[in-house]
Amino acid sequence: MDKLLNQFLAVADAGTLSGAATSLFITQPTLTFNMRKLEETIGVPLFERSSRGVRLTRYGETLYENAQLMRRLYDNTMNAIADQQCGTERGLSVGSGYSWWSMFLKDMIIAYQKEFPKAPVQVSLGNQLRLMDQMLSGDISMFLAHEIDGLSSAIGTEFIPLTRVYNAFFVRAGHPLLGEKRSQAEVDAYPIVISSLAESRHERFFDPSRRRARVETVFDRATYAFRSNSLAACIDYTLATDAVLLHTHVLRDDFSSRGLMEVDQRGEPKRAVTGIYVLKERRGDERVEDLILRIQAAAHAVLPAFA
Repeated sequence: MDKLLNQFLAVADAGTLSGAATSLFITQPTLTFNMRKLEETIGVPLFERSSRGVRLTRYGETLYENAQLMRRLYDNTMNAIADQQCGTERGLSVGSGYSWWSMFLKDMIIAYQKEFPKAPVQVSLGNQLRLMDQMLSGDISMFLAHEIDGLSSAIGTEFIPLTRVYNAFFVRAGHPLLGEKRSQAEVDAYPIVISSLAESRHERFFDPSRRRARVETVFDRATYAFRSNSLAACIDYTLATDAVLLHTHVLRDDFSSRGLMEVDQRGEPKRAVTGIYVLKERRGDERVEDLILRIQAAAHAVLPAFA
């Protein structure tokens, strides 16, 4: 793939020229020169530069989406050739949140490798936006997550619903919220813990009219005391404080064994759809379709099917 496009992608992902230069093992002046050369070649500004770093212009966003596609096609081609050379069979790469890994994906992967002993498997665990980043970069072929509200249609993803879950609240034993049903207002009186991070580089995933509300204001609410992409860190924090961990209900038994109890909610809990994100361009690929069917079967064995 073209060197300048690779460097452009690195700058867009890092958000700074210095950070991208470090990851590329080149000097910042060289990278700056190359990015200006790329802008001159294309004939439009690709970045908005400030003291805080760089942001993509609308032209830059268009180039980013298509350069990602070109890189994925190139990487997929080279990986397919490498598999043919090594005689590797039916390898797969998938992303997931911790909940779905522990509920059914782990057992599905183990069963898969018993069926295909030579198959290499790559599993990435993380929050939905990081997994989206990895899928768009070609590191994983699909991932399991909640449906992402406000996602831009220009990204070219398809969402396949699996089931509905509700948002539950978990607290340490002896917490004042335990013992009776609580309203949302009562829960909101305590600081909230969330097992995901808001990263500004993920703004590009959302429709422009919704990016600011989605990414830049998530830290503004005073009740959000702690956020981490480590679920273990969130559990530790919740056990040591009066904070409330917001998480899907499916890990209720797992959390209980760790000392966290679910708060009974007054009224109908807020529900979300969980499913599989895959690139539209990958639909129809034999391995991708086979993996989707395997995930659906594994999920529906332990969770109600989406209606």
